[in-house]
Amino acid sequence: MAKQTGIIRLKGTIGGVTFYKTADGHLAREKGGVDGDRIKNDPAFQRTRENGAEFGTAGSGAKLIRNANRILIQSAKDRNTSARLTREVLRVVKTDQSNERGQRQIVDGNMELLQGFEFNRKGRLGSTFFGQFNPSFDRATGEAQITVEPFQASNSIAGPSGTTHYKIVGGLSLVDFANESFESDTDESGILPWDASSVPSTSLTMEVSGGSSSPAILVFGIQFYQEVNGQMYDLRNGAFNALQVVMIDQ
Repeated sequence: MAKQTGIIRLKGTIGGVTFYKTADGHLAREKGGVDGDRIKNDPAFQRTRENGAEFGTAGSGAKLIRNANRILIQSAKDRNTSARLTREVLRVVKTDQSNERGQRQIVDGNMELLQGFEFNRKGRLGSTFFGQFNPSFDRATGEAQITVEPFQASNSIAGPSGTTHYKIVGGLSLVDFANESFESDTDESGILPWDASSVPSTSLTMEVSGGSSSPAILVFGIQFYQEVNGQMYDLRNGAFNALQVVMIDQ
């Protein structure tokens, strides 16, 4: 690929050369590749078709997970969240030992590989919240809880510069990958001062339909605020908010 220079930046394709913009600047490359019909039908590209099918499965599954947790992800994400989650879901697909290559599925793989996934690399839960918490899920009743042990905010929370307040949040989702549907619920604490005061044990409770066979995903995070003239504002538009997958029940 080549880098565009000069005053005028081009976008699009001209004479077989494609001009486009990336995080590394304005680039250009010659159009190429294998004919699409050949990829679809040539036995030599069987592995390519299989890889493409499983990548599509992972992409659709990752999108479903994002949609199921959309309310919380909106406040805790980075520009690569979608790509990173798709990559992790693809790892899950590849652990499926029940189906043939190209037909492997998320639910038949090891979804516990998603546990610990950080939706925002700029605000990782493990380097933001140092208190003790215990997630649980009762599949029969559909109820999940995240119980946070007593803590002192200024010692247990690494707030970014400008923080005056925070809140803890939790989310539970049942994800039906086969039917591309989900059910979700969230809970949160009130907005609390980031100071040396002691915070008693807190429980976040989320509830979905009981008895479901769909995988359950439990997420936990923290959001930061700055108080200005009595009003609460998302600190730096949520750039340092944390949200992590803390439990998978498959």
